[in-house]
This record gives sequence, C-alpha cells and structure tokens, in this order.
Amino acid sequence: MDPFPTRLLPHMLVPMTTATLAVGAYGERRAVAHLVEAGIRIVERNWRCSDGEIDIVARDGDDIVFCEVKTRRGREFGPPAGAVVSAKVRRLRRLALRWLSEHDMHGRDVRFDVVSVLPQRRGAARVEHLRGAF
Repeated sequence: MDPFPTRLLPHMLVPMTTATLAVGAYGERRAVAHLVEAGIRIVERNWRCSDGEIDIVARDGDDIVFCEVKTRRGREFGPPAGAVVSAKVRRLRRLALRWLSEHDMHGRDVRFDVVSVLPQRRGAARVEHLRGAF
C-alpha cells in the first residue's frame, strides 16, 4: 500500500500523510461511537465508488442518513464542519443518489448530517452532530 495515498481535488493531487490519515480514522471512529450512542444504526462505512466516498450511511428510525465526518486537530482553520463547502455538498448528494440506486433500502426521508470531531489534548474528543446540515 502506498504510504502517501492521494485524493483527487480539482486540478491537483494532494498527498495525504500518515498522520492526516490517522486523525481522519480516529475522527470516524469517534463519530460512529457518537451516532451509535444516539441510537442511530450504522449501515455502511467508507462506501466508495469511482465518483468518491461516503463516510457513513446510517438509519435513524425510518430515515436514511448520509454522514460526512470532518476532523481537525485545531481551530486555526475554523471549525471542522466549515470544510463542508458547496462543492462537497453537491458531490455528497450525487453520491447518495448513486448509493440509493445501488442498494435496496428505502426510508421515510433522506437526511444529510455532518459530524465534527475535534480531538482534545486531554480527555475525550469534542463531537458535534449537525442533523440535517444540508
């Protein structure tokens, strides 16, 4: 496995360091724990296709929930949820449509949530769950 995987962004390849990948994986584990504690059932994690990735697909009662997880080590660049810009929202909506077309799952509603994770120097990470974020 490549020690420095890349993510395709418009007009460039951005190397992901091992530390960055570890922080992201930590954030996703914390997000899953938070969602499960809130009574939300995880259906799938890190679903990938040629168009991108959905971090978490879940069920909240009769609703299907697509969750984007954002983790940052600090607030120098704003809160983690601030990284979910309009282009990301459009991509996640397209990915959700594709996921729904490939899976036999129906719900009352479809919801898009953002789970922000901010690790702390001491103690548990700060987790913020924005239901129906977009």
